[in-house]
Amino acid sequence: MPEEGTQEPTYTLYRRGLELLEDGDFEHATAPLAEAARRAPEKSSVREALGRAYFRSGRFAPAAAEFEAVVESHPVNDFAHFCLGRALSKTGQKRRARHHLALACNLRPERRDYRYYRRLLDAETA
Repeated sequence: MPEEGTQEPTYTLYRRGLELLEDGDFEHATAPLAEAARRAPEKSSVREALGRAYFRSGRFAPAAAEFEAVVESHPVNDFAHFCLGRALSKTGQKRRARHHLALACNLRPERRDYRYYRRLLDAETA
């Protein structure tokens, strides 16, 4: 922990958040990642990691907001579209979710997991 009056570097926060995320401690990963995202909102890697932490801790609306920020700055990021679609589906926004899952599938047609969740969503809304 940094001494009082000093600020932990943003990259250190990001790395700590990633370690917690990788260890499965999703809820605790959100704090350092949220601070890193607050400091560097233009960093899509930070926003994507924060979105993953929110999603895995069951906080789907904030997850969607983070993935949406990534998609806005990187519109051909297939993984961000996939994650945004998954988060939107969990918040009940099925139409928007379908759109982003379709984009992910079109960007990376070889990804079976993308196709699986797209078909699953289609079956839920049929």
